Amino acid sequence: MARHWWMRFGLMVVAGVVILVAAQAVSTIRLENPVWLLAASLVAAVLALLAYRYATRGIEKREATELARPWWVVPGTLAGAVLFGLVMLVIDLLGGIGSMTFNSWIGLAAMTGLMVNVAVIEEVLFRGVLLRMVAERFGGWAALAVSAPLFGLPHLLNHGTDLVGALSITICAGLLLGGAYLATGSLWLPIGLHLGLNFAESAVFGIVTADSPLPDFSLYNTVLTGSDLLTGGAGGPEASMVTLGVITVPALVLIWFAAATGRMRRGRALS
Repeated sequence: MARHWWMRFGLMVVAGVVILVAAQAVSTIRLENPVWLLAASLVAAVLALLAYRYATRGIEKREATELARPWWVVPGTLAGAVLFGLVMLVIDLLGGIGSMTFNSWIGLAAMTGLMVNVAVIEEVLFRGVLLRMVAERFGGWAALAVSAPLFGLPHLLNHGTDLVGALSITICAGLLLGGAYLATGSLWLPIGLHLGLNFAESAVFGIVTADSPLPDFSLYNTVLTGSDLLTGGAGGPEASMVTLGVITVPALVLIWFAAATGRMRRGRALS
């Protein structure tokens, strides 16, 4: 039985990686074109969800019940945007915003499309495959211990993100999004939270970091100043200690709720 689980797990990971790479490739093939970026990103996100649904049917021989209750994406997106807005408010109060200039509504739309794509495909891989399957086999605590670092460590590849920044992302996003899935059994809440955080950071504020691929695709262009602990340095606010403080609380609440309702137990990730 264990051998069969590892086979299914390996095949689903491969499928998730293929979906991620394909969806990102389609979206960014004409990165400089805002109309293409918006349209291609949204289409790629829809196709990624369909591909995931068919992968679960073909490999796991089941229906993807974690894609039920799509309304969770709305409160999730709003909560994510509010959380990042709170991060920016604290950074501003501590003198971390150097300048903030209006850019364009077209840039807002284009970056929003890309952020939808990013939220969907990353959640499909990290929560839909990694966290869910490990939780079903070994329980929620083991799933968080595995999926959170695997989500945070690849950010070390981003220019300017150091080990502290990757740790912040691991604790903040890895635990918040993992807790959101375990608390609801639905991918839509973590997709919404992920989208809300990225939407506010990239599409609204347009944080200019060392690895910003599209500094002109946002509603505003914001330049941060001050210590790296405050602003996150070249890694942006997601690597800031402010973000760590703001996100840790809701992350722990979601994990507590999942534990209190018995959803951290082995085999409960789909119930």
